[in-house]
Amino acid sequence: QVQLVESGGGLVQAGGSLRLSCAASGDTISRYHMGWFRQAPGKEREFIVTISQIGDNTNYADSVKGRFSISRDVAANTVYLLMNGLRAEDTSVYYCAATRRSMAVASIGSRLRERYDYWGQGTQVTVSS
Repeated sequence: QVQLVESGGGLVQAGGSLRLSCAASGDTISRYHMGWFRQAPGKEREFIVTISQIGDNTNYADSVKGRFSISRDVAANTVYLLMNGLRAEDTSVYYCAATRRSMAVASIGSRLRERYDYWGQGTQVTVSS
């Protein structure tokens, strides 16, 4: 099974950018749909984006569409989340997730955290206003 480790979080001013990385080990990311979620204190874990197993399809939450971008490097076995135009409300712990369940990435189902079986430990992103 795959293990996931996030990195790249930190403190950034509003309007700034960060790139998060999710390094996978134990299996290749090309066998998984890969996603990013986030969770702020006292709130539910929130879907951000997912990318299909073969990398040809993505699904973004409306709250980040046009600002965040997911990409992957299969050779490096790593998924990235580029975050531009950061806002104070983006402050959260960001989690990488993976699943081998069959699902349509464009569907609402791909946004459900219950569909993802493997999770990283999270990385903190703090945006100062």
